[in-house]
Amino acid sequence: MHKILVIEDDGFLQGLEVRKLKEHNYDVVVASTGEEGMEKINEPGISLILLDLTLPKFDGFEILEKVKSTDNIKQIPVIVFSNLSEEKDIKKAKDLGADDFMVKSNFTLDELIERVNKSLK
Repeated sequence: MHKILVIEDDGFLQGLEVRKLKEHNYDVVVASTGEEGMEKINEPGISLILLDLTLPKFDGFEILEKVKSTDNIKQIPVIVFSNLSEEKDIKKAKDLGADDFMVKSNFTLDELIERVNKSLK
């Protein structure tokens, strides 16, 4: 079973994401702050990170940079799922190594699951 780390500070949205991922038989670990996310990225067995960019403590860009520059976790796919939609933010995330970038307002949770499934193939 794949383990997904969801780093999302919006409690309502985090709950929706977790429920949808569990419906599709994913094991889910959650973090509500950048700091908590930084701690949990080293948990054994993380298969994919679903990452918001606007977080308290450390932002998603800092987490992405850490993941992609750390040898034992840099192969973990990262899907950025954020409200930031400016081209500069998308480019920065991709340049830091994001495998995919989804603007929250443009996608449904079903589409999110499709992207997660695709990233884990």
